[in-house]
This record gives sequence, C-alpha cells and structure tokens, in this order.
Amino acid sequence: MNSLHLKSFTRCKRKAWLDFKGKKSFQIWSPHKAIDKVNQFQIFSKFCNGEIYTGLKACENGYQGVIGLKIKGNLFQNINAEIRPQLLLKTKGKSKWGQYKYLPAVYKLGHKTTKEHLFDLAFSSMLLEPFQESKIEKGLVISTFYKKVKLEEIYLNKKLRKKVLNVLLNLNECLEGSIPEITQDRKKCTICSWQKFCDKEAKENGYLTDIDGIGSKTASLLKANGITNTQTLALYNEKQLGDKLSKFKDQKYEKASIFIKQSKAYISGEPYLISNKNNMEDLLEKICSGFYIFDIESNPDDKHDFLYGFLKVNKLFTKKEDLFYKPILNLKNNKVESYRKIVEILFSQKEWPVLHYGETEKIAIINIAKNLNFSFEEIDSLASRFIDLHTLIRKSWILPLKNYGLKTVSNWLGFEWMQKNVSGSKALYWWIQYQITENEIFLKKIILYNKNDCMATLQIAEYLIKNQLKKN
Repeated sequence: MNSLHLKSFTRCKRKAWLDFKGKKSFQIWSPHKAIDKVNQFQIFSKFCNGEIYTGLKACENGYQGVIGLKIKGNLFQNINAEIRPQLLLKTKGKSKWGQYKYLPAVYKLGHKTTKEHLFDLAFSSMLLEPFQESKIEKGLVISTFYKKVKLEEIYLNKKLRKKVLNVLLNLNECLEGSIPEITQDRKKCTICSWQKFCDKEAKENGYLTDIDGIGSKTASLLKANGITNTQTLALYNEKQLGDKLSKFKDQKYEKASIFIKQSKAYISGEPYLISNKNNMEDLLEKICSGFYIFDIESNPDDKHDFLYGFLKVNKLFTKKEDLFYKPILNLKNNKVESYRKIVEILFSQKEWPVLHYGETEKIAIINIAKNLNFSFEEIDSLASRFIDLHTLIRKSWILPLKNYGLKTVSNWLGFEWMQKNVSGSKALYWWIQYQITENEIFLKKIILYNKNDCMATLQIAEYLIKNQLKKN
C-alpha cells in the first residue's frame, strides 16, 4: 500500500480498493487530478524559488525542494508500504547526507487543513525517518491565498502517528478483502475517476442517493423507516412518506411527492410533467423574436472567467449551421476590451432575452455591469433579460435522471459533444495548459467545448418549447 491509497481511503474505502485492485479500463482520466498536480508544482516551485529537483540524487545534492521520490519500507506486522511525498523541503539538521535533513510537505487547496493532509504528513514521516536517518518532528502544509504562499507547521506527535497506524491497519485489511460498498455520500463521487463504474452498480441496486435531492442523511432517514431502495420508494404512499420527513418542516409533503415521482421516473425512464404553464408561455413569448444563449468557462479558484460564449438565435428550431456563435476570450491583460465586446453584443439586441443554464452566467454579467459603473436601473434591466433554463426545467419536469446538470439533461435529450469525456474541469485544464505553453490549440479546444455547451443549452430550450407547443 502507498500514500495515494491512504489518501483515497480517507475519502472513500471503495476508491482505495479500486485504485489497488480495480481494472484500469473502467477508470476515467480525471482533469481535477491533473489540475491539482499542475497547481501543486507551481506553488512548490514558487516556494522553493525554482530550486526543485527529482529523486534520490536531489536529496544527496542537498537541493531545496525534492519531488518524485518513492521510499519503500516495512511498517509493522510485515506490512510493506511505500510513500510518495508530494514535496521534501530542506531544513537545518543532520541526516545521512550531511548537515541538513528533509521535512515532508503537502499542498492544500482552500482554507481547511483536513485529515488527508495530516495523515499524509504523518505516514510520510514514518518511512522518511529511517530512510534519511534523522528524526522528523513536524510536517508542512503549503497553500496560497490572494497569490501569497502560506506555510502551516503540523507537529507530528505520538497521538497523530498512532491514529495513522490504526488507519493503515484498516487500509491493509480493506485492500486484502473484497470490494467495499458504494459510499452513501455520493456527492464525493463527482470528481472520482471510478464514478461511472460505481454509477452502473448503484442504479442496478436502487441506491437512494441516486435520486435527485436525496443525500446521505435523507437516505439514512428513509432506511430507518424501512425504505431501503428506489423500488420501495417509488411504491410508497406520498402522505405516509411526508409524515416521516418532519426534518423538511413545511415542505415535507412536497418533498415526499417529488422523491416518489423522481424515483418512479428514474426506474421507468419516463419523464414526469409538472404543471408550469405560465412559465412556459412566458418563455415562448420572450424568445419569439430572437434570443442569445450564453455560457462561460471559468477558474473558480482564481475567480477568473476566461471565456464568454454567445450563440445568436434569430429563430427557434433554426438549422444548426445557420446559428452564429461568438467566443470572447478574457485574457487577464485585456479585461476591459472583453467587457466592451460583451456589452456590445448584449446591447445590439436590447430586447432579446439571454438563456443560460445555472446561475453563474447571470452573476458574471451583473459583476461586469458593476465593474463598468452601470446604474442600479441599468443593472436591473440587464438582469431581467436572463432566463435560467436549469431552474425552468426543474419547475417543469421530473426527468429520469440522477441530477439536472447540463451534461446529464442534454445527453438524455440526445445531444453529443464533439469532444469525448469533456467537462468544465477539462476546459479549465486546457486553460491552465494554454497559460503554461501559450499553445493556441488549447484555446481552440476550449472554444469548441463552449460552443457545444451553448448548443446543448439550446437543445434543452427546444425541448421545453416543443412540449409546450404540443400542449397548446
């Protein structure tokens, strides 16, 4: 077992087991992991003033930062282990290499130092101590806030080491056993490379957390009341279920109705229409003379929207080749110019509504308007043009889906992205690669992906309108 298995085990026992024994053909490449590695290297390099080298030779030469080192050893009870420290940082002391030694360091994204960070440092110290023949009293957590590198010292006391030893024993037992159950907290699965593998099994076994709106706590409550899977939930009486959902207070009967209908749709594969005539008629009236589809790509950690994509639709159900797509890149050194182009597009058709999927796009435009010193009246007028299709579809339909994300809904409607296994995270990965390499091919990939996002959003709008027209 190694430090990567320990990290996975802290999040999900099943992930650790799959990392160790799972068929790699079922695993999907994770852009999150790749982004994490790039960020990690950049921060470590900045912290070490660029003096980062790889492997054992780097330790022997006494370089400031060492990466890419694997250390194997025997922990206890003939259990073989391997550590892959994210970074070894040179400090004063004495080791087998001379008048210096190394401390383990990890990279932290966000504000919170978690068990993962603590366990990683403690585990690394256990094998690093005999390897360099020097005692390690502390480990380091490196992070960035407002572009400043921050350092946190973690004292690796006996209590923490003992806790990690117990976790390692449990990890070893887990890796030797059969595959663990799927985790109840399925929110963790969204960035896991084994997600699709587990999703298939979860649907076959009727996992309650596959139903939109049901998290691990609600699933536990339902199980305590004898509702163990989606099949049981679908057959339940709405009033009786509502009586059991007291935690939702005034919404308990509404939630019960939605959960039951959602599970019925999920099992049958058939959508369920909710009466929402006024909203649909309002949408139909607003878009009849033309509209924009708007979608952005962003780096949330950097608080930077790097691409704004507009799809101009003069008439609904127009041939796809007749649509006009305009991408606006927001390069940091030319922010004002990109804002000017956005305003130019929006005000070239002042009456047109702007359709988007999720709240991000509307928030971004309001922030731009504030940045450009628009008056309160102008901002209100602009904001009123935005129509969130995500909110609209949730109010109008219960779909046979696990969630109502853009990819999930549009894929169900038959839309296919021109690039395989794409996501907002992959677009962010391409953006980071562009910043490092300045290779235009990454910008082309991002633009194509964003255009497809706009087309997918259009397909959802067409679905909503088609069904409204059928009813009329």
